Amino acid sequence: MVAEGSGNIRELRNFIDGEFVASDKTFENTTPVDGTLLSHVHEATEDMVDLAVAAARKAYKETWGAMPVEERCKILYAVADGIDARSDEFIEAETLDTGKPRSLASHVDIPRGAANFRVFADLIKSVGTEAYQQDTPDGAGAINYSVRQPHGVVGVISPWNLPLLLSTWKLAPAMSSGNAVILKPSEETPTTATMLAEVMKEAGMPDGAFNVVHGFGPNSAGEFITMHKGIDAITFTGETTTGGAIMRAASENVKALSFELGGKNPSIVFADADFNAAIEGTVRSVFANCGQVCLCSERVYVERPIFDRFVSALKEKAEAMKLGRPEDADTQMGPLISHEHRDKVKGYYDLAKELGAKVVTGGGIPKFGDERDNGAFVEPTIFVGLEENSRIQKEEIFGPVCHITPFDTEEEAVGMANDTEYGLASTVWTTNLARAHRVAQNMEAGINWVNCWFLRDLRTPFGGMGLSGFGREGGQHALNFYSEQKNICIKL
Repeated sequence: MVAEGSGNIRELRNFIDGEFVASDKTFENTTPVDGTLLSHVHEATEDMVDLAVAAARKAYKETWGAMPVEERCKILYAVADGIDARSDEFIEAETLDTGKPRSLASHVDIPRGAANFRVFADLIKSVGTEAYQQDTPDGAGAINYSVRQPHGVVGVISPWNLPLLLSTWKLAPAMSSGNAVILKPSEETPTTATMLAEVMKEAGMPDGAFNVVHGFGPNSAGEFITMHKGIDAITFTGETTTGGAIMRAASENVKALSFELGGKNPSIVFADADFNAAIEGTVRSVFANCGQVCLCSERVYVERPIFDRFVSALKEKAEAMKLGRPEDADTQMGPLISHEHRDKVKGYYDLAKELGAKVVTGGGIPKFGDERDNGAFVEPTIFVGLEENSRIQKEEIFGPVCHITPFDTEEEAVGMANDTEYGLASTVWTTNLARAHRVAQNMEAGINWVNCWFLRDLRTPFGGMGLSGFGREGGQHALNFYSEQKNICIKL
């Protein structure tokens, strides 16, 4: 339970079979804003994960999975209402855990987290299946139709960059399909997952249908979930290397898998683009959430006639960004998620300089002269001048940084944009309608925007190619993953 401990430090316990469960082993959760201790988190043991799986399987068989769709959806609507009712608490928890500006959490993370439950509750009531008439030699025929069956128990391993939003993006379709779930939130951002457990219980969720286990990856809750024979499917959002480890571990038990992994996303800006719109859009696609969005643009390609003007304008926008505390109304960028991640990002900044990049702006750690100097802040950064085969252009940094490269022809831009092992997202800026369609369709990525970024219709397919993962979420595509379609053949 999200309860106060000694000195008003929260205790975040696991939620198993409708009860909050303590562990003998805890770890500290601190805020990246200034390093302040926020909570003690109870790390789930392997036995606790076993109990969560047993409870989930029982709930799937006896209550949640057997419940009529309409009744199940009423509970999911109540969960969404419960998040809305405690919106301020969720916003505060999310900003403290992540350091992101309150304005971002209040407009994106929390309302979208609630909306996911409503969207998929609506969708599951209207989604169709297939039916075919078949000729047979005797002339009587047959009818084939399909029905959806949940997997049973789904393990949800969610990331730290958009904790509530991305966990509910998986939980909502999984649960609306009738699966019981076990959520392992990131150890960096455990608070809103524990609060969601409280909301679930208040909404009337049957015991065991929703469980939360806290911990890490290897030899902890993450590994216990991926290796568990009682878990039928696993969905994961996070780093590509972690996805590979999960894939290897899960292969022993042949589970259904859906991975949304990293990205090294390109943005192509043509000279005929609406310049101001392209600048504003690129500011968002590079620096939103301190660059800690898998869809962010780390590689920006700009047609040569507007290259110098574009670099200058983006530099001006980056240097005007207000870095600060989440609660300050004028804060546009908070810290990175942790000091460990800050060291990684700063390491790439230093590497870029070693490789000969020109630093347009940033490249270091800001100094505030107050407690924020104990936080995990980095400067928004722009580089130019590197070759396409440099590590800076090939490896995901996951920070507020981009490299800008000039190009002369459409073919050259498309070639550079697609020269990556990743394939999550792309962005194209142009007012030429034919070019917009042509280039977007030539992008080797799962999600492709034209003259916008992060604009999402939740019914559309969401997912990557190559090292960016496999499987699709969103709308019916998510429901197709979280259920098996069985064929029934009736001979007439």
